Amino acid sequence: MFEAVEELVGEHADLEKKLADPSVHADQATARKLNKRYAELSPIIATYRFWKSTNGDIDTARELAADDPDFVSEVKELEKLREELTDKLRFLLIPRDPSDDKDVILEIKAGAGGDESALFAGDLLRMYLRYAERAGWKTEIIDATESELGGYKDVQVAVKTKGGQTPEPGQGVWARLKYEGGVHRVQRVPATESQGRIHTSAAGVLVTPEAEEIDVEINPNDLRIDVYRSSGPGGQSVNTTDSAVRITHLPTGVVASCQNEKSQLQNKEQAMRILRSRLLAAAQEEAEKEAADARRSQVRTVDRSEKIRTYNFPENRISDHRVGFKAYNLDQVLDGDLDAVIQACVDADSAAKLAAA
Repeated sequence: MFEAVEELVGEHADLEKKLADPSVHADQATARKLNKRYAELSPIIATYRFWKSTNGDIDTARELAADDPDFVSEVKELEKLREELTDKLRFLLIPRDPSDDKDVILEIKAGAGGDESALFAGDLLRMYLRYAERAGWKTEIIDATESELGGYKDVQVAVKTKGGQTPEPGQGVWARLKYEGGVHRVQRVPATESQGRIHTSAAGVLVTPEAEEIDVEINPNDLRIDVYRSSGPGGQSVNTTDSAVRITHLPTGVVASCQNEKSQLQNKEQAMRILRSRLLAAAQEEAEKEAADARRSQVRTVDRSEKIRTYNFPENRISDHRVGFKAYNLDQVLDGDLDAVIQACVDADSAAKLAAA
């Protein structure tokens, strides 16, 4: 079943030799790439070796059981262990998303529902900030447009691992947050509702892996950079200089802007970060379409009418419509306890990939 793993064993051994060579570490980019691949293969190789040794133990136990009945129970235990290792190895061999270890830029946009939608966008932002804190990630609000009632019309936040550490497989920022993209719907009595009626509104979430400069090549001649004055809630001017920056990538029409920083240079740098991540996401999306392998488990744009999740306040219920997940701990989820919701999406995605393998 796992003949192909032998090739990975050879690749793993070759990587081990290369990483032991001091000259390899003179090139940090190469060393980082080799280390990443080595880390990806290590759990597969360790599980495979355990699986092989368990097969040998089963053969030995069977031989001994022929003369000593006491070994019969040991054979059963070893066979159960082998079954568990087989499932684990099959799971580890599922093709991995190459962006799983990347940091992300998460954007939340208020949608239908006016002020209530903007307040809900603020609730979602706090939920993700608290989830990131629980996971030990760093967060940085890159750009934000606040509403008059204290919510957000639009907010972009960078989420990243601390210290540039390589996360455990499946535990990277993108690996967990990529399932959050889509339309989130809320059902509750708005703060602006005087009659006590339940309203339904929505906010969109867009999650893109943050691109490094080496991931996306951008020709400066392909950029149009506009500067303008920053503005606060209700259009109130908060800056008397043209420090806000809007960058348009002319070949694709992708636009990124930032007005949160004090200087034009800082806003330009932040806008370029957003632009690189959006161009990377667009390139990956196009590649997936060409390969007919688009992941159904994530929604890349907030324009889709499909609602991925509903937050029902009167019932304290959260429902993820993609995987049929339902729980009655909405208050805890909004406080950052998102693991069970996200894991349901991860498990459904893995099951689909296993079925297709």
